[in-house]
Amino acid sequence: MLHSKRLRPLRSLLAAVLVFGQLTSGAAITRRANISATCPDYTDYAQQPHAPYSQGPNKLPFQRPSPACRTFNSSVVEGTINKFQRIIRDNDLFWLFRNTFPNTLDTTIKWRGHSANDSTEELAFLVTGDIDAMWIRDSSNQIHAYESLLEPSNDPNSLASLFRGTINLQSRFISQQPWCNSFQPPPESGIGTHYNGDPYTFTPDTIDMNYCFTPNFELDSYGAFFQVSHDYYSRTRDSAFFGKYNWIAAVREILRVSKLQMAGFYNDQTGEPLVPAYTFNSQTTTSGGTLDLNGVGAPVRYTGMVKAPFGPSDNSNIYEFMVPSNIMFAGYLVVGAEIMDKLRNPSAKSLAAEMRSMSQTIRAAIQKYGVVPNPNDPSKQIYAFSADGYGGRSLMDDANTPSLLSIPLQQYILSPRSAEATIYQNTREWLLSLDDPWWSQGPYISGVGSPHTGTGKPWPMALITRIQTSNDDGEILSQLQQLVNSTAGLGLMHESVNSRNTTDWTRQWFAWCNSLFGEMILDLNERKPYLLSRNLY
Repeated sequence: MLHSKRLRPLRSLLAAVLVFGQLTSGAAITRRANISATCPDYTDYAQQPHAPYSQGPNKLPFQRPSPACRTFNSSVVEGTINKFQRIIRDNDLFWLFRNTFPNTLDTTIKWRGHSANDSTEELAFLVTGDIDAMWIRDSSNQIHAYESLLEPSNDPNSLASLFRGTINLQSRFISQQPWCNSFQPPPESGIGTHYNGDPYTFTPDTIDMNYCFTPNFELDSYGAFFQVSHDYYSRTRDSAFFGKYNWIAAVREILRVSKLQMAGFYNDQTGEPLVPAYTFNSQTTTSGGTLDLNGVGAPVRYTGMVKAPFGPSDNSNIYEFMVPSNIMFAGYLVVGAEIMDKLRNPSAKSLAAEMRSMSQTIRAAIQKYGVVPNPNDPSKQIYAFSADGYGGRSLMDDANTPSLLSIPLQQYILSPRSAEATIYQNTREWLLSLDDPWWSQGPYISGVGSPHTGTGKPWPMALITRIQTSNDDGEILSQLQQLVNSTAGLGLMHESVNSRNTTDWTRQWFAWCNSLFGEMILDLNERKPYLLSRNLY
C-alpha cells in the first residue's frame, strides 16, 4: 500500500461536496457508519496504548474502539472472540487476536447503503485503514477473514450483507473503471472525493480520477474480486445474487482488459512498437512509483500471461509479467467460472468458457516462462517473481500477497503431488533464506520484506503467510513468537517492522494485515489446535 505520509494533506477534487443525508435523484438509502462524532480518529488512536493490558510478558494494550465507535458490529464475530478466549492459552497471543480479528469491522466500514439507481442493491465502502480509499485487493482480504463465519442471511446487519455490499461496489468500480486499483467513495455516500496528491499522466483517457483514487493497474485486483465472490458463493450458494446488478459486466471488463494486457511490445510481423493499452507516468523520487520509458513500461514479448505493471504493494514491476499475480488470477478465474456457470444470463456459458480458457493459457505461460532453475541447485526448479518473455526474470519475493510464498492459498495447486506443488516447495525453501534479496533477518523478526518499504524491514504479513503455508510445528511457533513480539507495545499488526528495532515500523493501522492475523488463528484452530493450547514462552 502507499505510505499514508504521501497522501496528506488530502484535498477535494470537487468544488461541491455531497452533504451527508442528502439523497441523489432516485436514491434509496445513504448512511455512514453509525458512530458518535466524539469518537477519536483511529489513525491517532492506534498509535497509543490503551488499557486494559494483557498479563503476558509483552503487556499488550487493548486497541479496540469503544462499542459506540465501531463501524460494524457482528454478534457472530464477538461470539468467536469469546470462544477463542477459552482456546488460546497464551494471554499475549489472545490479546493480539482480540485486537486484530475484528479490526476491519471495528474501524474500516466507512459507509453502507444502497445504490441510487436500485434500492435493492447493497453497497459497502471499506477503507484500507490509514488511507481513506477502497482498494479492491485490500477490501477483499479484509473481509476474507470472516469467510468461515459467513451464513446465508437477508439481515442488513449480517456478514452476508457486508459481503454483498462489498462485491456490488467492487463490481461497479471494475465495470466502470477497470484500470484502477483503488477508488473514491461512491456518490451515494455523501463523503466527497479526495485527491491523493500524486501527479500522474496515464492512458487510457477513460480513467476518471473522480472515481479512482490511484490509477495503478494491478492484476491482483481482479484475482481478489473473484476471491471475495468465491467466499460469498461457497458459504451461501446464493448464485442468483451474481446475476443481478454489475457482476457480469465486471467480469466482461476483466476479460477485455486482460486480453489487452497480454499483448507484447512489438508487432510480431513488422517489429514496429505497438501502442500500449495502458501507460502510467508519475513525478516521483522512487523507481517503484512509475513505469519505465516515460510510462510505457519496459519491452515484453507475448507469453500468454497478463501484464501487471504494478504489484500488490503498489510498486511497479521491471518485468511486467508478474508470476504470483498471474498465478492468483489463473486460479481464481476457474472458481469465478464456477459461479458464472450457475447464472441464467444468455452470455454466462460463453463467459465461463472464456474464463477457463484464459486460465489454461496463463498456466501454460507460467510453466514456460515463469519457472527457472534454482541458481544454487540447478536440479531444482523454482518460480521466478516476474518475467518479460525475452529471458529476463526477477528472482525474489515481495511480502504483499499474492506472493510466491502464498501460492498454496491462490486456488492454483490442484494436488499435493503435482509438479506445481514440487516447484512451490523448492521456491519456498529458496525465498525463506538470504538467497532472496528481500529476505530480512535480524534478532527480533525475520521474514520477507518489500521494495516498497526498503531493506531490513520484514512484513508481518509474510510471517503470517509462512504460518498458513506450513505444517511444521516448530516453524509455526517461531513465527507466532516473532509476531507477538513485533508490535512495539501497540498490539496491532504493522505493515513492516525493522528487524533490529521493533519501534521502527510503518503503518499503525493496516486493517488487511490485522484481518490476516485473525484468519491465521482460525486456520490454526482447524489444522493444529494443540498449538493454541500452549504458552509461547
